[in-house]
Amino acid sequence: MTGYVSIFTKLGVITVLAASVGTCNLTRTERTVATGGAIGATTGTGVAILAGGPLAAGALIGGAAGATSGAIFEKNKKRRR
Repeated sequence: MTGYVSIFTKLGVITVLAASVGTCNLTRTERTVATGGAIGATTGTGVAILAGGPLAAGALIGGAAGATSGAIFEKNKKRRR
């Protein structure tokens, strides 16, 4: 299990760095979508590791789900304002 812990730690660090560096000059909506996609891709990869499935598929599915969730969240947030 320690191998999985180091993999999850590395994925988490990569996600935080990518989200912080990659969202410098974006609008609030774009940042929310990008951050959701990055978190989703990391989570999808982690699930694929644990389930023994293809990592790329897990990252793509998780990233798409995260980006979609971020877009929906921001749209609903704007609607409440």
